Amino acid sequence: MSEELHKLSINVTSNQSLASSCANNTIPDYQLDLLPAFYSFIFIFGFIGNSLVISVICLQGDIKTVASIYILNLAVADMLFLMTLPFWATYYAFGLNWMFGAVMCKISSSLLTLNIFASIFFISCMSVDRYLAIVYPLRSQRRTVAHAIFVAFIIWALAIMSTLPTFYFRNTYYIKNLDVYACIMDFPKEEYSSWCVAMALLKITLGFCFPTTVILTCYTMIGLHLKKTKGSMLNKKTRDRVLKIVTSIVVCFLICWLPFHVLTFLDVLTRMQIINDCRIEIFVEAAMPLSICLGFSNSCINPLLYCFVGNQFRENFRHVFSSIKLLQSTNSHHNSSKRGSDSKEPELNGTYENSKV
Repeated sequence: MSEELHKLSINVTSNQSLASSCANNTIPDYQLDLLPAFYSFIFIFGFIGNSLVISVICLQGDIKTVASIYILNLAVADMLFLMTLPFWATYYAFGLNWMFGAVMCKISSSLLTLNIFASIFFISCMSVDRYLAIVYPLRSQRRTVAHAIFVAFIIWALAIMSTLPTFYFRNTYYIKNLDVYACIMDFPKEEYSSWCVAMALLKITLGFCFPTTVILTCYTMIGLHLKKTKGSMLNKKTRDRVLKIVTSIVVCFLICWLPFHVLTFLDVLTRMQIINDCRIEIFVEAAMPLSICLGFSNSCINPLLYCFVGNQFRENFRHVFSSIKLLQSTNSHHNSSKRGSDSKEPELNGTYENSKV
């Protein structure tokens, strides 16, 4: 992702030979106006939605199942990414000028890349968990929250390791053509294209193809299993409820991120000169910002899925909301009672003093 943001903003630097003979060397004005607005929209709604998800799971004490552990971590991964969007919105609003220093350039880009890996990894774990729970219900009872926490720790470690190249190479760089300090991937000049290809293939294979294969395999096996077996209505209702929300998360993730990874792969083919068609290069360059926006929107879609698809989440949300209203009502009643007792004190004291006279 960080290289694609870089390509979107710095196609004009000659020092790093980014621009090809048929690439567009200017940034359309509509992108500088549209992207900040879109990023701000995603940040506001995504922050509110994921905050509600994290609050409901934690306040309701619903961290008792393997699925809830993965959903909570997925929401945390989205929140970490969303915290960087104000920086990127400002970056584009000020004409691709990074004003927050090299350290924040590295951190913002790394959190962005971290979200790509962590999200698909946790969705893969949710799919495997559903597969085990449905196909092997008795054996899957051995799964515990402690096991899920350990798996989550491994996922975060793997996602962080996958993000290290972004953290190392991302830096601010002065672009004379634009007269700005841009936040770019500062690969070695002599091997710039090779590094771009390597990073892109890492994202495509580890961050999409392999996890997607795991996910599709799990759901294929689940579908075959459900055709063969029939359970009780209660178990079927519970199973279908959880399966519905996990399936929705997976489908939305694929819809949001598939165009980005397809365009990234086409960019790899052009850099490797396997494709030498200017129309493909121009198409990739024009469509990449839209695919990035579509991918970013996934972080504010997930909370909507929990709300509209997950009945249990709606029930928990209503319970937490009712508890907060009850607590506020109790505090208000307590304060009003205290004010009432305080107002009576002077009168009582005055009566007592008068009685002494």
